[in-house]
Amino acid sequence: MRHFNRCLMGAAFLLGCGSAALAADDSRIGLVPGGPHPYFSAWDQAAKDAVKDFGLAGADYKVPQKWELSQQNQLLESMLSQGYNGFLIFPGDSVGTASTVSELVGNGAPVVTGAGCLKDPSEAAFCLGTDTGNSAYLGTKELLKVLGPGKRIAHFTGFLVDPNTQLRIDAVEKAAKEGGATVVQVIADIDAPEPAEEKINAYLAAHASEVDGIVTTAWVPAVVASNALRKIGDKRIKMVGIDHDEVVLKAIKDGFVSGTMLQNPYGQGYIGAFALDKLRNGCTVKADAPFKSNALTSKFIDSGTIFVAADQVDTYVDAMRDKTKTLLADFATTYLTCP
Repeated sequence: MRHFNRCLMGAAFLLGCGSAALAADDSRIGLVPGGPHPYFSAWDQAAKDAVKDFGLAGADYKVPQKWELSQQNQLLESMLSQGYNGFLIFPGDSVGTASTVSELVGNGAPVVTGAGCLKDPSEAAFCLGTDTGNSAYLGTKELLKVLGPGKRIAHFTGFLVDPNTQLRIDAVEKAAKEGGATVVQVIADIDAPEPAEEKINAYLAAHASEVDGIVTTAWVPAVVASNALRKIGDKRIKMVGIDHDEVVLKAIKDGFVSGTMLQNPYGQGYIGAFALDKLRNGCTVKADAPFKSNALTSKFIDSGTIFVAADQVDTYVDAMRDKTKTLLADFATTYLTCP
């Protein structure tokens, strides 16, 4: 079993210690989302950095052409036949992906789910992702700090096939009720440019005067809503978004958006690859690992979330770098038993 220098981190994202990567082993990791989406692009750099920093034989980011479970399953099976022997997967379906995960694990390829979880029981080692319900809850609370009680909120969110979407809908509703606000509209299944443009712009054209605030809990709706508020121009409607698209960050700087809830996709990919290599080299998941539970699984690890307002936009990368460094520093000792 190799011993890693834990201060060695990806040069593109984390501050390293100047050490060279150790000799490569035979771990070849696949990082596979459910379909094309800008959120997961950070997994590509995470894979490259993991190869360099942890001495892997390979780690590659591969994307199904469409958000269809059959396409993701076919891609995973093809990668297994090509020699990939560990997988970080965003489940195309929180239940339907489980059988493919069982096939991968049965063929000696451990699986970690990233950014979204499988519903228990599954053979995934654990789920590493944003506590999406908590993020949506905190984002709504931040919006209510600006709005005050008695206000009307619209919620724009992601694909219904995404296991995180219902968690976010429930969390926004809970936070709104606690804050004396009302969710007057939920528009889901719009985490792609065409439906987001069509539905958000149509809704605001008809109902902007009836809404005091907007919370978005998926990437594309956050971008589209930011642009829409810029076009409206009066800044009366307040908004809290999600993720770190440049459109959203610029809207925060210019005062059209109050802030955004950052996630940590790079950390999911980087630490996921690290953990999969450890599992391939004799480590096991601790029986008493301090996992959290969510609506899908009892084996959840929070990869980190943080609210960023206008005064933090220029330093948000530092905040997520710190989240990843902290999580990696004691990850193996906290969650794994290694020879």
